[in-house]
Amino acid sequence: MGILSENILFGIIISLIAFEIGLFIYKKTKFPLFNPLLIAIILVIGFLIVFDINVDSYNKGGQFINMFLGPATVVLAVPLYKQLQLLKKHLLPILIGILIGSAIGISSVILLANIFGMEKILTISLLSKSVTTPIGIEITNQLGGLPPVTVLAIVISGIFGAIIGPILCKIFKINDNVAIGIALGTASHALGTTKALELGETEGAMSSLSIGIAGIMTVFLAPSCYALLSMLIK
Repeated sequence: MGILSENILFGIIISLIAFEIGLFIYKKTKFPLFNPLLIAIILVIGFLIVFDINVDSYNKGGQFINMFLGPATVVLAVPLYKQLQLLKKHLLPILIGILIGSAIGISSVILLANIFGMEKILTISLLSKSVTTPIGIEITNQLGGLPPVTVLAIVISGIFGAIIGPILCKIFKINDNVAIGIALGTASHALGTTKALELGETEGAMSSLSIGIAGIMTVFLAPSCYALLSMLIK
């Protein structure tokens, strides 16, 4: 196993197998909590622990998966292009909705962090929890946070949003396809978008749009909101 884990393909193959298992389970059960990514994470961690494999050995191949995060995000522009007329029709409400959603997401982290006495470095690391991973990591690096914490927060917020988002839309009787897509994309980035694509092409297009715009807005909002609210609270 030690020789096998040192191979550069080890991390890639293990990740793909784990995700395929997660995808199979989700397709069979259709249970929201059985998110393929969540199952894959649990399986990979369990595998590494059981066989006592160092994380660095896994990352020799696993790190190459990160290279596809950027291109995968760009590909989400395809459904958006198909709904370009709808975007033009609702441009102002869409931009306002994403702006408010991003600001509330950042502000809630700062407020809760102050209430629970969280350390500054952890607070900074959680500010970009609602944007896609490549953007979130860059924001955290610029602010001096911990990228691993940011990645964990992004995954959790994405999975949680994909699970509870559609449920909340039903509870509050939000039936507009554009609004549902914007909400999922702004709050839970790419993972929310995968759920939005399941709901419909319009929802998927609006959600993919939200990923990019929310990311750009968060780049400017995160440092400003943190500085302002920290002064007001303290």
